[in-house]
Amino acid sequence: MNGARIVQMAMRMLMRRLVRRGVDAGIDRAFGAAKPEDEMTPDERKRARAGKQNARRARKAMRLGRRIGKF
Repeated sequence: MNGARIVQMAMRMLMRRLVRRGVDAGIDRAFGAAKPEDEMTPDERKRARAGKQNARRARKAMRLGRRIGKF
């Protein structure tokens, strides 16, 4: 392996991490920040939990898409 390939591999790994962090941050921002639980009504708590679950599913789908896109 020559030096250029090693640098290219390291850059790809770094870019993958940066893109993942950016996607995760965008998903978090899209679903918004929640109020503290003691200030929420039961309905708001339910919606907040559902939003967190949806965010988790969206992250998993993005990871799966990236994995599939490699092939």
